This record gives sequence, structure tokens and C-alpha cells, in this order.
Amino acid sequence: MSLSSLRAAFRYRVARHLLIGPLLWAWGRPEYTGLENIPRSGPVILAANHLAISDSFYVVQSARRPVSFLAKADYFTEPGLKGRFKKVFFSGMGQIPVDRRGGSVSAPALEAATRIVEDGGAWGIHPEGTRSPDGRLYKGKTGAVRVALATGTPIIPIALGRTDNRTRKNFWKSRVTVDVLPPLDLSDASLDDQDSIRRATDRLMDTIGEHTGQTRVPEYAKKGGK
Repeated sequence: MSLSSLRAAFRYRVARHLLIGPLLWAWGRPEYTGLENIPRSGPVILAANHLAISDSFYVVQSARRPVSFLAKADYFTEPGLKGRFKKVFFSGMGQIPVDRRGGSVSAPALEAATRIVEDGGAWGIHPEGTRSPDGRLYKGKTGAVRVALATGTPIIPIALGRTDNRTRKNFWKSRVTVDVLPPLDLSDASLDDQDSIRRATDRLMDTIGEHTGQTRVPEYAKKGGK
């Protein structure tokens, strides 16, 4: 293992077990189900709904292995002590910077995600693209399905519940729920058929929505949540 890999593994363990893990437990006292659906090794895509900034951290905790999310490069370039802390923190939690200033909006992200799974890693994604502005479940973007079809990687839907203040009416009684579901069936989808990609993505969101109880919205969420 290279020195850079050792450093990354060390930051991950510190962030997960010393910084984020105890805080997540104290805040949400999460209840996990279906953890056996996430393979402990090999390529996998973890796709979850998005209610709060803590969502990606709960996904990482459920995986029990490093999970890489794609983040705006701005998170890693802030100057000063605060900037250094943010860089170490986001890196430790598996966040990978993506610079989207050149080319299309989606191409750099999909290329980075493809590299993650082709290297045998776990890629985490919130298909809604941003946090839900009102607690409802919005239309998913097709990137997860495209990468899955291009690489033969399974998609594991994850249904998150009560991770934001709007759905936690009673702090002590409202525990965060993390339901890890069986792999999404992509047998009827093809990269050559755009309609089938859209249908598979809608099926992914429907599967998550059935477990969270969120109202489905047939349109994309507006940016600004993340």
C-alpha cells in the first residue's frame, strides 16, 4: 500500500471512529437494517435520498468500508486554518473534489465515479443532486444508472429517514433510520436506450420512496440545498 493510501486510510478511520461516528450516534441514535446488502469489498454504488447534510455520513457508517462521494472542489481549496480542517475532514470522509469549471456539468463527475468503481471502490451518491427543500422525494438524475450499466456495478438503494429537523418532531423518540435495500434490478436497462435509463432511475427513486414514505415529486429539486 502506498504512503498516500495509508494516509487516506488513517484519515478515514479517524474521521469515522473518532470525529463523525460518535456525533452521529449521539444525534440520531440510528437504526440500521439490511447491512448485509452492502458487499464488504468490490465495486458498488450506494444511492440514497437526501434530506440533510449528515446523510452521506450515515451512508458511510452503514457501509462499514470507505465510501467515496463527489464534492465541489471549492470545499478543498479554502485558505487558512479553517480551509485545512475542511480539507482533512472531507478527505477523511471519502469526499473527492471534482472541478466542473471546464466541460459539461455531468462529465467530470461521471468520469470520477467510473474511476472509483473500476478501482473496486464504493461510490456514494444522492441521485436528487441536492437536499430536498421540503422533505419530499424529488426526481433522480440518471448518473448512477449510467455508471452502473457502463461498468457492471450493482446499485444498492438506501432509504434514510428522520435525518433532518423537519422530520424529527420529538428528538428523544425520533431515531434516524437507515434501510439498506437489495440491489436494483437493471436487467431491462441499456446504455443504448435512454428511455430505459430514465425508467430504471425512476424505479430507484420509487424503491427508496416506498421505504421512506416520502411524497414523490416528478421534477428535479432546485439547487441550493448543498
